[in-house]
Amino acid sequence: MEGSEILLEELSNALGPSGFENSVREIVKREMLAIGCNIEIDGLGSVVGRTPGTDDGPKIMLAAHMDEVGLLVKYVTDQGYVKFETLGGWLDQAIINQRWVIMTKGGPIVGITGIKTPHVMNAEARGKVFAKADMFIDVGARDRQDVIDNYGIVPGDPIAPQSMFSKLNASGMYLGKAWDDRAGVWVMLEALKRLVNVRSLNLYGVATVQEEVGLRGAGTSGTMVSPQIAINIESGVAGDYPGITQDEAQEKVGNGPGLFLHDSSMLPNLKLRDFVVETAEELDIPLQFNVLSGYGQDGAAIQKTGTGVPVVNITVPTRYLHSHNSVVSGSDLDGAVRLITGMVQELNENKVQEIIGF
Repeated sequence: MEGSEILLEELSNALGPSGFENSVREIVKREMLAIGCNIEIDGLGSVVGRTPGTDDGPKIMLAAHMDEVGLLVKYVTDQGYVKFETLGGWLDQAIINQRWVIMTKGGPIVGITGIKTPHVMNAEARGKVFAKADMFIDVGARDRQDVIDNYGIVPGDPIAPQSMFSKLNASGMYLGKAWDDRAGVWVMLEALKRLVNVRSLNLYGVATVQEEVGLRGAGTSGTMVSPQIAINIESGVAGDYPGITQDEAQEKVGNGPGLFLHDSSMLPNLKLRDFVVETAEELDIPLQFNVLSGYGQDGAAIQKTGTGVPVVNITVPTRYLHSHNSVVSGSDLDGAVRLITGMVQELNENKVQEIIGF
């Protein structure tokens, strides 16, 4: 895989639930400043980096979101257990018996979502899925006063999954948390590095906040940039493992980057879609397509800014989204960088006018 594996690991391990993306933001700022970007931060905390270029060149926006699904402290029980609210779309069964990091003002506190031992459960209870409303996080406290005095946990503190990056044996795949959408952030940063010397462009790299709770940062940053064309980079829904069907999702990990043709939030601009396909063919990059009945992503919010923006959603196929551990392929990551770089290099003024015209 081309690019920085160290950066990929750093992005995956960083703690950044929706609304609390600061550690990821600092990584993005550092990487953008290193290649000479001019950086601004919008009112919600999204990072907007502009590469050195011409003011009159086509205004192109590359976007990926920094936040990950997480939890939020709701209150502490008298017995010292932390009750929580979810940030983003969790399955209840993905939350139970997992390790978490509560991000307090005084520093990180490790905890675990407890689970009742099967030794004391009847057969009916063993077959049920625990509801998140019945769950709690155990931080080892004696009682509520102990939490107040010694742990510094207060309502509103964010909670991130605890899971560390690793290579998945010799498969060329990577195991880690938050590939939705740190994989996209990595692709966006690597593409910017390759495009930084293309002076004919007016190119923006944007790392958005709060995608998992309503595409919020994409709306504010999209308004701030006001692009002519935008490319959103996301984690794709892989459908290549037991329990998921081709009708539900069509991407496969290791078969190249993906292109969303439909999701519940957005339809792509057709001319821009065709341009993606043509570029992939010219560069001999395998391209997958995905038609989803659900999902929602930042491209939808960017698409609706101003008087409307042509947008496509390029994806890195991902297994096991919205859980502590997900899987992506190094070849898909590299293919996405090559595809987006190739597209942007061809987006001169004539091509842009061709795409945005009706």
